Amino acid sequence: MKIRCVWEHNGSDSLLYSDNYVGAFTRGETKDIALSKMADEIKSYLRWKNDLTLETFEIEIVQEKHSKLNIGDADSDVLFDTEKGEIDLIEYQELKALALRSAQDFLVLYESIPDKNRSCLPTRQTFYGPIPRTAFEMYEHTKNVNSYYFGEIGVDVDNEGTILDCRTRGFELLEECSDFLNNNIFEGSYGEEWSLRKVLRRFIWHDRIHAKAMYRMAVKTFGVDVIPNIFQFII
Repeated sequence: MKIRCVWEHNGSDSLLYSDNYVGAFTRGETKDIALSKMADEIKSYLRWKNDLTLETFEIEIVQEKHSKLNIGDADSDVLFDTEKGEIDLIEYQELKALALRSAQDFLVLYESIPDKNRSCLPTRQTFYGPIPRTAFEMYEHTKNVNSYYFGEIGVDVDNEGTILDCRTRGFELLEECSDFLNNNIFEGSYGEEWSLRKVLRRFIWHDRIHAKAMYRMAVKTFGVDVIPNIFQFII
């Protein structure tokens, strides 16, 4: 099976995304390190989706973006070539279902943490502020991109309720727009380009980043595997 990858980098750190396994990604100090992780990432992604796990993969880089952002902190602004052009209803419904399932699974993960305000992780600062350390901080950060992501494609929604509640509400408001399947390109904040396909991918990708971080933090902090079986995809 071919894994089509988009390579975003700033000359050193690399983010590698699959454009045909939406939301799957790896990071590395070099492209080769990120590439070396991709097969395992796809296997874990397929386990999460309850799809058959493939044994062999052919990795192909189909797009490259040189970024000025801090890629090491998973800061990204790339718009995939495949995230342009109209989206049909079947594709939209499939990606929407995956984004909602991702939110539901993230909520289950968060609710499984015994103490949501306890963490053994050290404080770490980035250009954008402190990295979330506790389950509560990770959850709030992940939930609260809802209004930002939808807002970048012209949908005015808040972050009230659970991560699943506010994401569901965002899709409901999106679908009130008669032309939403046109998948128009929007110039959003800081000159970054956005589309509906990009929003769908970013939700799954962003959940995945912070689900992995929350899992690792919980194991280090509590000394036991507190994660439900649905989180095979994190391990």
